[in-house]
Amino acid sequence: MNFRRGSFQEEPEINLVPFIDVLIVIVIFLAVTTTYSKYSELQINLPTADANRPAERPNQVNVGVSASGQYMVNRTPVTFTTREAFANELRRAASGNPDPVIIINADANATHQSVIHVMEAAQMAGFGKITFTAQLPR
Repeated sequence: MNFRRGSFQEEPEINLVPFIDVLIVIVIFLAVTTTYSKYSELQINLPTADANRPAERPNQVNVGVSASGQYMVNRTPVTFTTREAFANELRRAASGNPDPVIIINADANATHQSVIHVMEAAQMAGFGKITFTAQLPR
């Protein structure tokens, strides 16, 4: 005999809303209590070179970059206001050589942007061969 003929029993279900609320509270707690550390400087050790100094080549242009951001092309101080003007100085220093080697002699304390200016000017002048100098280890 079925005594529960008129009563319908509902299927139990899991309510996910309280579960989501608890997870959001945990995420907020982790975000608030986490400490973010900023690195003010990056400690790197630059490589040194033990190779012999290459012989002087007639198709090279030496570009010097000082720590204060001053530029020298073939030991002549150069001032410029735009990259195009610096590219023209590189073309003049190449003296008609179609593809000279641009040698960048940058001071260890020169800014990265100063070296990038030389590289951009060399690219604008159409020179693709760029190299850097290094000092022998002491």
